[in-house]
Amino acid sequence: MLAQSFWALLVLLSFPLIRSQTTQLSLSFDTPVTLIGNNFSTSASNPVLFSLPSSSQITISLALCASASSNPPRVFVSSSGSVILGPSNADGQNLSQVTLNGLGLGNFTLQFPAAGGGGGGGILAVYGGTQSDSLEIGVSQGETPLHAPLADLPFFGDSTADQAILFSPAFLPPEPAPEPTFPNYTLPQANTALPVPPSPSSSPNLTLFFAPLDTGLTSLPQTACAIRARGVPTESGNNSQSPRVLAEQPWLRDAEGWRREWLVGPLQPLTNYSVYVIQDGTRLSRPLFFTTKSTNFSCPLVHALPYCPTTAYSVPLPQPHDGALLYDASNLPDNLTSPLLSYLTNFTTSLLTNACGRDSYSPLRTCADCQAAYRHWLCAVSLPRCAEFPQAAPTTAVPQQDGQATLGAPQIPPPALAPQPSGMPWRNAALGNASEDYAVLLPCIETCNAADRACPVSLGFRCPRAETTGPQSYGVGFIDSANGDVMGGGATHSAQDQWGNVFCNGS
Repeated sequence: MLAQSFWALLVLLSFPLIRSQTTQLSLSFDTPVTLIGNNFSTSASNPVLFSLPSSSQITISLALCASASSNPPRVFVSSSGSVILGPSNADGQNLSQVTLNGLGLGNFTLQFPAAGGGGGGGILAVYGGTQSDSLEIGVSQGETPLHAPLADLPFFGDSTADQAILFSPAFLPPEPAPEPTFPNYTLPQANTALPVPPSPSSSPNLTLFFAPLDTGLTSLPQTACAIRARGVPTESGNNSQSPRVLAEQPWLRDAEGWRREWLVGPLQPLTNYSVYVIQDGTRLSRPLFFTTKSTNFSCPLVHALPYCPTTAYSVPLPQPHDGALLYDASNLPDNLTSPLLSYLTNFTTSLLTNACGRDSYSPLRTCADCQAAYRHWLCAVSLPRCAEFPQAAPTTAVPQQDGQATLGAPQIPPPALAPQPSGMPWRNAALGNASEDYAVLLPCIETCNAADRACPVSLGFRCPRAETTGPQSYGVGFIDSANGDVMGGGATHSAQDQWGNVFCNGS
């Protein structure tokens, strides 16, 4: 009996001695390591070992890059720097498992004692894994995991039958504009210059990935490495007919801050697409969805207007000349831009007859707020947004909390669409009469109300009442309720949603 106990103890003690002789790989901060196929250990008792970098605190993050197999990889960490005994002996051995959630992500924070030169010296072990598995491992200092999902969604500008404008989540707030103060009340010019883009050092590395919905991106682990393997690459490539990023630029579209703007194409008509943005190679956004228009849709896209920074949608204009893909400040017709800039200049002149300082004007607003709100409204009504009546009830892939996607047909209100028959004049006389039938997406009434609230009563700016004539020229009841309740009291709480439904023109 004593001999049996002795040999059991000897076996237990010899296990860590063998493990200490195993080759260890090193992990570096902010540089992920990917394990695939033959990189995994075939022995259940002989894991793949990594030494952790030295720091007082380390956050370990995992990202599953392919759907888990029957023997998925399991990850254990030890903060002591001693040899790992194995998953079955985790209790009491200063050993913790890093678990993966339904999206394929996992993270764990290790605290090291202050003594001993700043801590560190921990070990990470990977057990299991097969030829079909793929796992990305990263370590970072502090509490933010290297694979932390992005908090905000990408933003959908608009689409035609074969193109779309997409934006990244905002990554950098704008520089605060100087407030007008007594006695020198100054405001931005109507035709403002393009804002200076942020320096590369202050901009994250943002990459767009998109694919038709039936490609199945939403059924993959919702991790950057999984999406990278299946999404459409952003490079131009050799095939001019393959969907790709046609142009991109940083753009300051609103007060939320700087975004990356992409023009993508050529796309397929009446096709559902899923869109992801990856930041710095490891951080993935939630998916955005949109549907392209039919081949009968004839309105081209308009964007990159410094005097209308939120305009990034299709407008009832003829196709641009000289091979241009879309309209921007360089080729938008003068008969559209000149009246718009003239209206804004005259409005600003009248506005500056008021005492614009916050102490005299309002404790909450200044003339700058009034001008910005009026500019937003003027662009929305001067450049009407084309749209199409839905071809059929939309069916959208909805990712669940466990990372899987299910198909559903959410009950959504119809958008604020108004048909524009051929020959009918629009509210902007510069557009002339419609040359063919199209539909216009009405501006959100909140765009008008924002200018009404921010501007002096003496200027005479008024909006129609939501309960009477408002719905004839505005989308009413989508963001704020029809009876005037603000702060998202309407049917959809916003002008557009994650699934590509755009209810009124809030741009």
